[in-house]
Formats: sequence, structure tokens, C-alpha cells
Amino acid sequence: MPLLSSEIAEQVKQELADLGGPVRLVMFTQEFECEYCAETRQLVEEIAALSDQLTAEIYNFVVDAEKAEELGVDKIPAVAVIGAEDYGVRLYGIPSGYEFSSLLQAIRTVAAGKPELSEETLAALAEVTDPVHIQVFVTPTCPYCSRSVMLAHQLAVASPAVRADMVEANEFPQLAIKYQVMGVPRTVINETVHIEGAAPEPMVMEKLHEALAGLEEEKEKEYAL
Repeated sequence: MPLLSSEIAEQVKQELADLGGPVRLVMFTQEFECEYCAETRQLVEEIAALSDQLTAEIYNFVVDAEKAEELGVDKIPAVAVIGAEDYGVRLYGIPSGYEFSSLLQAIRTVAAGKPELSEETLAALAEVTDPVHIQVFVTPTCPYCSRSVMLAHQLAVASPAVRADMVEANEFPQLAIKYQVMGVPRTVINETVHIEGAAPEPMVMEKLHEALAGLEEEKEKEYAL
């Protein structure tokens, strides 16, 4: 039975009709001990069937461990959205509810290869050389989460130094506990800097620079030793 109704499938088909280029939806699954792997795989395959610019690639997380390592995938279900290049756009957990729009927007952004960010943000990201890892914790019922996920993915497309993950908090409770996710969206940058709520672009960039400053301090301490 399809996950997408005929009406929703037609809407998605129209939304993806003018993609700027081909996109691969690389999904990692393992039916054993993965509650939403089967549904995520079906969703990816249904979406890919709606555009000739989309292809679905399905890998087994254990059997295809080398591929998972190559793409930096460390948990499942996972979807890597890859266009002309791999921008580091990832979704962990089934992109259902409000996060369905995050997946569609990720596809469009990756296909275009041109993020919709301010000139100030683009200029600042051009100066970033140290690695930045953004994790946005979400739940499917959160109406504000997709805004944070979309911004994080835009930043990843804009800079080769940035990779950005959507992480469904309910599916990865160990991570929710580790990062003290009491509400969503909660954005974690480089393990150390946190943002509560759907922050605007300038605030996220401020926090990104805060995380990079912390990284520089750590480097200086290592050199001092």
C-alpha cells in the first residue's frame, strides 16, 4: 500500500517538476532492529518515482558498511541527498509529518546547488575552513522544526566545510539524552554549541562562529601541550 496518497503524490510531482539537476536519494536500511527503515525506504522509492531527475539507491547498513563509512552515515534509517556533489545533507529517521517538507526542500536545494542565503552569510561561510557539523533534532509533529532543518541544509550546500543532519529525536533517544533535547527544534553545532527553537539565519551564524571559536581554543590548548 502506498504511503503517499494519489493527491499528495501529484502535489509532490508538481513541486519537483522543475528540479535544477539530478539528485540521488541514497538510503541506508536494515530491517532488523530498525523500526522505521521499511517505511523510510518505501517513502524514498515513492518520491524518486515522481521525477525523472531522482534516483533511489538502497544500501544495507551492515552489508554495505564501506559505503556507509564513505558517506559518513552512522545510524539508520538514513537518507543522504546528493546532487552534482555530496554537500553533506543528511536526514536520520523517517522524514514524516512536518519533516516531509524538509526532505522535499533538501532535494530542491541540492538539485539547484545554490542555497537561498543572504550575501552576508555566504561571505562569512566562504571564510570557514574548519569542519562544522550541525545536528537539528526534530519530531514529526513540530511545526517549527522544518525551518531549522532547511536552514542547516542550506548552510551545508553553501560551504564544503559544513555538513548538516536532521535527527528525529524519538527514533534516536540515546542522542536526545546525550544532547539534552528537552524541546525541539534543538540545534547542536560541533557537539558544544546549542540553539533552542527555530533561530533566524543571523543567530545561527553567530552560534556557528561561536563553535568555531571554541574549536580554535581547543587547538591552541593542544599546541600549548
